[in-house]
Amino acid sequence: MDKEATKHDFRARAAGWLNLLKVPNGNPALTAAQFEAFSKQVPLLYFILATNMISLSWTHQGVAPDYLVIYLPGILTALFTLRSLIWLRGRHLQRTPQQAYRQLRATNILSFPIAVFCTAWSISLLPYGDAFQKAHVAFFMAITVIGCIFCLMHLRSAALIVTVTVNLPFFVVMCLSGEPTFIATGVNVILVTMAMIMILVSHYRDFRQLHESRNVLMLQQQALQEQNKAMQALSDENLRLANLDSLTLLANRRSFFHMLETAFGRASAAGEKLAVGVIDLDGFKPVNDLYGHSAGDKVLIEIGGRLSTINDPRLSVYRLGGDEFGLLLQGDVTEADAVALGEKVCELIAERINIGSGMVQVTGSVGFALYPDVGDTGQEIYELADYALYTAKRHHRAGTVIFNAVQANELNRQKVVEEALVAADLENELSLVFQPITCLNRRICIGFEALARWESPRIGRVSPAEFIPVAEHNGRITLITRLLLERALDVARLWPEDVYLSFNLSPHDLSSPENTLKIVSIVLKSGFDPHRINFEITETAVMHDFEQASASIQMLRELGAGISLDDFGTGYSSLNHVHKLPLTKIKIDGSFVRNIHTRRTSFNIVKSVLALCAEMELEAIVEGVETEEELRILENLGVRAVQGYYFGKPMVAAETVKLLAAQIAQALAS
Repeated sequence: MDKEATKHDFRARAAGWLNLLKVPNGNPALTAAQFEAFSKQVPLLYFILATNMISLSWTHQGVAPDYLVIYLPGILTALFTLRSLIWLRGRHLQRTPQQAYRQLRATNILSFPIAVFCTAWSISLLPYGDAFQKAHVAFFMAITVIGCIFCLMHLRSAALIVTVTVNLPFFVVMCLSGEPTFIATGVNVILVTMAMIMILVSHYRDFRQLHESRNVLMLQQQALQEQNKAMQALSDENLRLANLDSLTLLANRRSFFHMLETAFGRASAAGEKLAVGVIDLDGFKPVNDLYGHSAGDKVLIEIGGRLSTINDPRLSVYRLGGDEFGLLLQGDVTEADAVALGEKVCELIAERINIGSGMVQVTGSVGFALYPDVGDTGQEIYELADYALYTAKRHHRAGTVIFNAVQANELNRQKVVEEALVAADLENELSLVFQPITCLNRRICIGFEALARWESPRIGRVSPAEFIPVAEHNGRITLITRLLLERALDVARLWPEDVYLSFNLSPHDLSSPENTLKIVSIVLKSGFDPHRINFEITETAVMHDFEQASASIQMLRELGAGISLDDFGTGYSSLNHVHKLPLTKIKIDGSFVRNIHTRRTSFNIVKSVLALCAEMELEAIVEGVETEEELRILENLGVRAVQGYYFGKPMVAAETVKLLAAQIAQALAS
């Protein structure tokens, strides 16, 4: 067993020594680097061989045969020169690692016969000449092998082959000469070459390690570059996502305002035009309420896709959030271009949309502002376009409005009203009037609707249509509601018990449990019977946050108060709200009453709503009754309660008491 192990160890060592004489091919990159370094040394190797051979031949002229000092050296010198030229010519050619390996291997194989031939030639000259010429031969062999080792340091196997092939015969010949000087020279050369071989091995190891370290560094650099590329790609993707609406895949609000400022800066610097548009969907909330948010998402995706199909290189489309979209129209833009674009947008939005479970239809209102006609900043242009949208939704629903002098005057007036309202002494400047609600059958007043009035010392009398939206915007509406409710309850206590108070609540009053509880607290503190109170709400109040509004309405119903849905028929989700909310009354908007005796459509709408109220056991109150003709039609339809100028305009508190007193006196007289 020990013999087998010894044999195996011997074979392994032998294989290891033989591998030292072979060109390694396990690392293609190292082979290529080895060839590149070695190719620079080969011409020097052949130069050393040629010059040393010529020098030795010259010193042996006349003492050695011509074939040894002329012909053979001449042939070898020519061969060495040719090989040098080949290496010099091909040094700059690009070679694959495999090609480099083949050429190194060929050189490794060729090194042995060249070493044998040069050694044999030099030894054959040793018998000729005197002691100096013999010493020159020894010098030739020593200096040649040392020079070859240096030149072959990047091809370790060839250096070892040359060293062994030259030194062993040289050492034997020197020892056999019997001359102490030659023997010492042989020993000296052997020792020096052994030291040089050790240096060669160490240098080759350092060269390999340096190359591997450089490769590791290059790999690290490449990995770092790839990492940087990946990070840059990730950063670019994050930036893209940060500016992209994930639902519609349109650019988002952040991108819109960034591009708006960029476009405004370009337009203002170059004297160009810019149009900013804002789109808001009409009837989108009912889709969410009736079919769910997934259906609403399908609507938004479809509309985003439709807007993207508008073929105008000047146009960019954005989703600003919710059901609101933005438009930027740059370049040579006119008001006619904006109007045409708005009409196109409204047409595209109005087309029916398949949501899977059915077909739905929404419309869109558009507001535009054009620079340099209006606006001093990009933000201001957007705000003016938004105000134009507000105007469109109030007066031109599903249409387009361009911000103009009319809106400018309205906006200026709104700012004046807001400034006056912020500075107002509401306790002294606000007041109430009351409009009668009349029972048609008995022709008597059964209730009053409390209406707010504001007399400002700065700007005079302000319509509720002006200051209520401003108060809702700046947050003073809840204060106004509480102040006026207390006053209305104080007045209502003077009325007979069969007359009720109708009082309007804003969306803010229903937006939180705290606000609603304060309303409840005012009612309870007043001592007024809650069953004689009818709170009027609009669809806007409900649509803002249906769940919270529904909870607030339920709280008021539990108090005992009635709930009326005001302006019924003007919104988009009335039937849905009627179905879900604990209502007691519906007030039919006066726009359906005006000229009802000549407008068949209005007649049919009122008739249908009255039938709905009868079926759901809700009381119907018709607003806006002003003429005898309108009253007659409503009586024929079975209307029981109306409100309008025909029976009485809004009046102050004292007049309500007089009206009710006269009504009682008339009843007693009859």
